[in-house]
Amino acid sequence: MAKRIVIDPITRIEGHLRIDCEIDGGKVTNAWSSGQMWRGFELILKGRDPRDAWVITQRICGVCTTVHALASVRTVENALGMEVPLNAQYIRNLIMAAHGIHDHIVHFYHLCALDWVDIVSALSADARATAKLGQSLSDWKRNSYQEIKGAQEQLQTLVDSGQLGIYGSGYWGHPAMKLSPEVNLLAATHYLQALEYQRNVNKVVAILGSKTPHIQNMAVGGVANAINLDSPSTLNMERLYKVKTLIDEANDFIKKVLLVDVAAVGAMYADWTAIGAGVTNYLAAPDMPMDTRGTTFSLPGGYIPNGDISRFTEITSFQDKFFEDNVQESIKHSWYDGDWTRHPYQGETVPKYTDFQDNGKYSWVKAPTFQGEPAQVGPLANVLTMFAAGHKPTQKYTTQMLDRVSSLVGSKVGIPALHSTIGRIAARAVRCAVLNDTMKEQWTALVNNIASNDMTTFNPPTFPSGIQQGFGYHEAPRGILSHWIIIENGKIKNYQAVVPSTWNAGPRNGKDALGPYESALLGTPVADPEKPLEVLRTIHSFDPCLACAIHLVDKENKEIVKVRAL
Repeated sequence: MAKRIVIDPITRIEGHLRIDCEIDGGKVTNAWSSGQMWRGFELILKGRDPRDAWVITQRICGVCTTVHALASVRTVENALGMEVPLNAQYIRNLIMAAHGIHDHIVHFYHLCALDWVDIVSALSADARATAKLGQSLSDWKRNSYQEIKGAQEQLQTLVDSGQLGIYGSGYWGHPAMKLSPEVNLLAATHYLQALEYQRNVNKVVAILGSKTPHIQNMAVGGVANAINLDSPSTLNMERLYKVKTLIDEANDFIKKVLLVDVAAVGAMYADWTAIGAGVTNYLAAPDMPMDTRGTTFSLPGGYIPNGDISRFTEITSFQDKFFEDNVQESIKHSWYDGDWTRHPYQGETVPKYTDFQDNGKYSWVKAPTFQGEPAQVGPLANVLTMFAAGHKPTQKYTTQMLDRVSSLVGSKVGIPALHSTIGRIAARAVRCAVLNDTMKEQWTALVNNIASNDMTTFNPPTFPSGIQQGFGYHEAPRGILSHWIIIENGKIKNYQAVVPSTWNAGPRNGKDALGPYESALLGTPVADPEKPLEVLRTIHSFDPCLACAIHLVDKENKEIVKVRAL
């Protein structure tokens, strides 16, 4: 008889995601993904000035804030048919890439690796053997005995303190943990180093965006960065070279540590290349526009149905009808009023809670579809679409990753292995390396454009009377993010955000097809239903961020928090 388990919340830090599973014969046989709080930003935005939308929408999340700011200004610019100055495009691209690298490093080491790495086991490792192992895998300068012994002592001090923080709830000693003490210690050492490198690369966002999280430099029509190479209070060469230094520091960590660690973990958990594929329709946005209208991109994107990269269709511009016409959202199984499947321009967000119903409504998250089918978004979708599009850096790093894994396991591992839980993690590392290389290109493009005496960063918008509608997309760290707007006489009439975690965490759609999380869990082995580590591995491989997909509300209308401004 099937056993029902509920994991709530399953997210390690961000948001409120509940996963229900039925387990029979040691495997997941049915699953439900449920966002447990309501997002109401669409209602907050009604009647407001479209130029304010980016400021408000980036408050959807406390982590991926820049992505909503960027998608929002692109949406309004699309509705108005605007062009954006080249300097503004490059500055936006640099912010986007730095944020993405920061996010990908945090995801692997701090949100995901603890499902695969046993921190307690690391305490019993031989530090000298660990250093020797690390140096055999990479020439990373911080794989020394002294560095690794220091990290081990740091972990021991933490354990002795009894204040374990996020380590306290780990499934340490779980039978699904396979790494040796030395491999665990090497990964734990890099976990601590990663704290430093994710913070440093995020300084690029702070330098160009004025602060992070919640950047301040975005504007409909460009950015607010003034450029004057002779002024200490504007974007000048000193700041630009600081950005260049931070890009180079991140490069070493990504190439010599992240890519190596992910390949090693992937090789040692090679059985997970056959687990967690789920929905294999992949959707990703092109990004890093290199012209003023968004028709030429440094990073391609598009759609792959049924995991067949030979059927890839490219999304070619910010005005592409192939993307605009094929997105819909269903609320058949979501806690909203009605039962419909609609295009975002016609979308509504009217809450109607009914409690958890297995065959009815059970989530605050809507169910998006592309061409009527659920689609997986995120780094795996991004890497597969860019690979299919012939993007050379993506093909290079993907091939390197697969070749490194093949060498470690002693047999050929190819592209099909990426359709899996561990494949999603590998794709994120590939995406991170591609972003770092792209940052260098964006930095050079910005400096060269400034050298041509173009200092423009902003084109002022004008709002005609009547109705305009538009959409904007961005390939965020968790996948394609799109905002949709209808403007009437200069005010927002309707606004919808279709976010990456909505695509992946969505419940069953209007045709009762399972969402990507739900589908990926089917067949997942579970050794101990009381400690469902394997379920965490698959869900965390998507990097769920439910704060983006939901918003806070109390169904009893009680006051949740009161803020007094002095």
